Amino acid sequence: MKKIVLASLLMAGISITAQVKTPQASPSSKIEQVVGLTTVEVNYSRPSAKGRTVYGELVPYGKYWRTGANENTTVTFSENVMFGKSELKKGTYALFTLPKADSWDVIFYTDTNNWGLPQEWDDKKVALKVNVKPETLNKPVESFTISLNNLTNDSGALEISWERTLVSVPFTVPTQEIAMNSIEKALAGPSVGDYFSAAKYYYESDKEMTKALLWVNNAISLTPSDKEVPFWYLRLKSLIQAKLGDKKGAIQTAKYSLEGAIKAGNKDYEKMNNDSIKEWSK
Repeated sequence: MKKIVLASLLMAGISITAQVKTPQASPSSKIEQVVGLTTVEVNYSRPSAKGRTVYGELVPYGKYWRTGANENTTVTFSENVMFGKSELKKGTYALFTLPKADSWDVIFYTDTNNWGLPQEWDDKKVALKVNVKPETLNKPVESFTISLNNLTNDSGALEISWERTLVSVPFTVPTQEIAMNSIEKALAGPSVGDYFSAAKYYYESDKEMTKALLWVNNAISLTPSDKEVPFWYLRLKSLIQAKLGDKKGAIQTAKYSLEGAIKAGNKDYEKMNNDSIKEWSK
């Protein structure tokens, strides 16, 4: 009897812990491609034809299609891109299509949380619709495929291929604009925030305080004339001065920081400055 009970318990344990693994009918796929200086990412599922006629039957003409299987196919652009003369803002979109025999509408939809098509289609959520003509392939494509091809520094093409149909949607990316902004920023030198971060790192790492003081002074001097110097900049400068042995200068700077903290209603900095002034005045 005990053996029977033990065997039953073992079988129950096996049934609970065992996991059956089977292949997905439409396996998921992810592609990421840098086009110029813009990253494009596509997440989708890949159904197979399996001897079926795809377009006109499995995928009816004249009806919205999820463009893949399972969850929404999504496309993410790290920068604003252009499809012809129409701009698509950077972000993540569900990719839907409206296939027809002689033309396709490729649709970028702002709501990506659907399993398949939205229960209620909302034209207000259509960020962009692009009309393109399908091409006929020489060889059949068994598994539904989305790819990014025809890459240059300034452009690429989002391509959908299945059965003997290819739909290519060209787009352009703002490579020159990004590159020029980067060059101009680099040539203009470090920003106020760069100087402050460098000074803070040197102070906290107990590195060269003379450099830390130079950099925090640069951050202070680069503050726009129509704005007050941030009290936390002045706080950092006072700490650096104190570490360099200039307690008189540190007290004066801490008093300026205290004024700013009181004006901003920041009790933490108010207390820290008062404590430091008291300590450095001994």
